[in-house]
Amino acid sequence: MVDFQVYDENNAPEEARPQLEAAKRRMGFVTTLNGVMAESPELLAGYNALAELFGKSSLPGPAKHVVWITASVENGCEYCVAAHSTLALRARVPEQVVAALRAGKTLDDTRLEAARRLTQAMVAQRGWVNDTEIEAFLAAGYTRRHVLDIVLGIGMKTLSNYTNHIAHTPLDPAWQDQEWSRDHAGI
Repeated sequence: MVDFQVYDENNAPEEARPQLEAAKRRMGFVTTLNGVMAESPELLAGYNALAELFGKSSLPGPAKHVVWITASVENGCEYCVAAHSTLALRARVPEQVVAALRAGKTLDDTRLEAARRLTQAMVAQRGWVNDTEIEAFLAAGYTRRHVLDIVLGIGMKTLSNYTNHIAHTPLDPAWQDQEWSRDHAGI
């Protein structure tokens, strides 16, 4: 196994330090994900830029959490499922929604289920979703812009999911209560 260092704002490559300092101000700590990404200041900056843009996107807040968790479950990213489950619960996404997302199960909320289905299909099919899936999403009250917002969210999660896969990023203590294993999810 190749070891990737987990940097902090004091020992990271110089170009990454401002990003880590900003992350610490935003989150209260430097996540191990950001610490690993700091090896490539460009990856770290790109990930943070996509996160900021997705946060500003037109997709409703709960649907953003659906995208983050669903993409991470589909990609089998244990770190991101735990982190985004924690953040979703802090944002008051109902526990039963978070539990269903973590298990890859259907949501009772039809609008959130449409976001889950489209996200899952996009990740599983590498973007080659059929028009029927997109039409079902639009019929649930979303717009074409929301379809593209999901693409943005998946792009953001692809960067973090793949980084965590290759670096075996250690789980931060802040996410421990929502630890998740792809083995238990049947992935």
